Amino acid sequence: MPAAKVSVKGQVVLPAEIRRRHGILPGMTVQVIDADDHIVIVPAAERPISHFRGLLKRDDSLTEELLRERKAERRRE
Repeated sequence: MPAAKVSVKGQVVLPAEIRRRHGILPGMTVQVIDADDHIVIVPAAERPISHFRGLLKRDDSLTEELLRERKAERRRE
């Protein structure tokens, strides 16, 4: 496990191997999470809203599905 020193200013340099593996480039933002007895550093999403766009996207339209269901109900009546 690579080690890193903390500077007088509180800065830490992430080892190059870890930066490459996780795609961390100069100028990128990372999140620092205080997890009780340890610290977690995670690359932050560049544009958080765009990152989740389409997550719940469906192939079919909910409106079309509703219209099909109502048509089927009318046939049953």
